[in-house]
Amino acid sequence: MCTKMATTDDSMDDDVFESDDELRGRLAVSQRQTLPKTPSPTGYRGYQPPPEVLKLAENDILEDTEQKTHKTILLGDSGVGKTSLLVKFDTGKFQSGNFSATVGIGFTNKIVNVDQTRIKLQIWDTAGQERFRSITHAYYRDAHALLLLYDVTNKTSFDNIRAWLGEIREYAQGDVVIMLLGNKADCGPQRAIRREEGERLAREYNVCFMETSAKSGQNVDLAFLAVARELKYRQTGEQDQNRISIQDYTKEQSHKSQCPPCGS
Repeated sequence: MCTKMATTDDSMDDDVFESDDELRGRLAVSQRQTLPKTPSPTGYRGYQPPPEVLKLAENDILEDTEQKTHKTILLGDSGVGKTSLLVKFDTGKFQSGNFSATVGIGFTNKIVNVDQTRIKLQIWDTAGQERFRSITHAYYRDAHALLLLYDVTNKTSFDNIRAWLGEIREYAQGDVVIMLLGNKADCGPQRAIRREEGERLAREYNVCFMETSAKSGQNVDLAFLAVARELKYRQTGEQDQNRISIQDYTKEQSHKSQCPPCGS
């Protein structure tokens, strides 16, 4: 379809025809020439941020795109304190009273600074009940670290650690970082498992070990720091001759912060 345009120029005998597409294109060019330029977000046309501001923004973009997320999963029987441990690490607070049993699985992200390097942990809290075990298995496969908890006041939770470690060997990656934690070690008179028993089991399976308490905060930050430290070295591939193993590091650091005897 064409649009007929009348002309008053006497030198032109024929009518001038212009296609619809040509007409729309000409009008668009005319509008661009007459409309003012869109101002910058600051309100000042042509404004450019200072170089240092642009550099900071560039660094933020690089950090966001390059920072690797390390999937870290809390495992263990129901009631051993996985959720309390995570809440303590995430918020620094101990939630008094009893939590409802975790149903299914959920996670939170946390940044840990290791030797001026930011390590991002994606920490998953899992349900310990048998009926949710098949769900948990699916999350083992791409995990970078596993924190396996038992309750030092509950012998059954300790006896079940071997079964948990068997599942880890079956479903998790061969190089996954594993840490065994004896939780609720806040010097309660109900203790049923001695520290030496936990250490012996950890040596048997060649995993690192420490006792923790979400209530007192004992070794909570240290547990995640030790894991982040090991993941950092694996991520960067650093060959540090002064580097000590995660087992030696946790043993050295946890002995520094051991809970004093009950009643002191």
